[in-house]
Amino acid sequence: MITGTSEHCIGILILDTAFERIPGDAGNATTWNFPVRYKTVRDASALRVIDGQAEGLLDAFIEAGHELIRHGCSAITTTCGFLALYQEQLAEALPVPVATSSLLQVPVARRLLGRGRRVGVLTMDASRLTPRHLASVGINETIPMEGLPRDGVFWKMIAENAPIDPEALQAEVLEAGERLLSREPEVAALVLECANMPPYAAALAARLQVPVFDIVTMVDWLAAGLAPHRYPWGA
Repeated sequence: MITGTSEHCIGILILDTAFERIPGDAGNATTWNFPVRYKTVRDASALRVIDGQAEGLLDAFIEAGHELIRHGCSAITTTCGFLALYQEQLAEALPVPVATSSLLQVPVARRLLGRGRRVGVLTMDASRLTPRHLASVGINETIPMEGLPRDGVFWKMIAENAPIDPEALQAEVLEAGERLLSREPEVAALVLECANMPPYAAALAARLQVPVFDIVTMVDWLAAGLAPHRYPWGA
């Protein structure tokens, strides 16, 4: 699927899921203001990637990345922040820029903040987001994190393909953000690990009064680098 009008196309490696992806979700083509092309990585279920740490899937992701590149994609991203584990391997294997996870923005966001202020992460499961995931994208410090309840609506959507209720999903994300800032009041910016969370980023920023970064902010930045704005100059 391709959408947009830019000369560059971003390739998106999408997990093997069946739930509805609403605008703002990385897996919904209307989220993007530039052309995107999707490639589903077969057997890459959300549970296999999150709980199973994507074991045995690297070759499939590399093959899918090459296919997107053959179809004209100038950069590659994914629809799951837990694929941070494969950042170095995919960047090495593919001949175009690769941004596997929104977590790549954590070190940059940290540099925006003064002493005593920290970046927090909202994730599907804080217990599954390990130091190995973080180190793979250049995070070598302890990061305040908050996950979503395994018996909640987000997990039912992801793991059981349950019908979505955007208002309930947003409420669950807002509650997670409030828990994190209540526990870690020094958090002054958020990064959303999950590529299904951007539809709720604006509500989070308004409620918590902190900047919020996600897969959309990252890929927008990447796309801007591929096709810099042209400015009129000269007579």
